[in-house]
Amino acid sequence: MAVSNLNQSFSLTRQPWYRRAAPAVALLLAALALVPPLLSQPARSQSQLLESVKRNPAKAKKLCAQLRQMNADGVSYTSRKATRVIATQENLSPGDAEVLTTYVVGLHCPDVR
Repeated sequence: MAVSNLNQSFSLTRQPWYRRAAPAVALLLAALALVPPLLSQPARSQSQLLESVKRNPAKAKKLCAQLRQMNADGVSYTSRKATRVIATQENLSPGDAEVLTTYVVGLHCPDVR
């Protein structure tokens, strides 16, 4: 009887790899199913952010003037200081402020550095 118990427990470890990996694969697939909705949210918010500047050229011109002043003070629009100022002023995350300033400079004030 001890031998049959040993054979049963030993046979569990002899399962093919794909049967042993099935729970982990199922968990991985479930996690991957959650990724696209999480990735699309920042894209939507950035799109709305850029649209707000597109629809309001006065806001873009104001940002250009502010970035030109920073340039005159020796601060690049890509610097952390400039990003922090714009983020605070526009109530944005630093990443969104960076996207916004890059977009504004590209479309409205390419002379800003």
